[in-house]
Amino acid sequence: MNYGRLALAAVAAWVVDGVYGFIVYGNVLGSEFSRYPGVYRQPGNAEAYMPFLFAGMLFAMLVAAYIYAKGYEGGSGLQEGMRFGVLIGLFVLGYECLVNYAILNIGRRLAGSVAIAALVEWTIAGIVIGTVYKPVSSKSRSAAMV
Repeated sequence: MNYGRLALAAVAAWVVDGVYGFIVYGNVLGSEFSRYPGVYRQPGNAEAYMPFLFAGMLFAMLVAAYIYAKGYEGGSGLQEGMRFGVLIGLFVLGYECLVNYAILNIGRRLAGSVAIAALVEWTIAGIVIGTVYKPVSSKSRSAAMV
């Protein structure tokens, strides 16, 4: 496993995900979130929690990059990253989005919007991870074994 590239892939995905989150969750869906002030923090109140948000995102991207590297099958990084991202997105859609719809007092529109946004978000993150991560070449592995 190429740990340097793994960390670089995670950080790249973290940055891209931060931009995506700002655009989609912070702006496009912001008014929908504001309809549920008892569930979601409101602007002016949420900023104090941003370090937790970014730390959680970085942690998730490190774990996702590690899982990607463990499952890497040797194909195109773009294709494998997209496949990986879609699978993680579907996992999040089922486990996070549908479960949250069942337990949080939110409407269908927000639940559906977040589900679609999460699937797109993780597909993009997977593509970034797959494009940036490069495994240790077989020559390097052979030399290290000697």
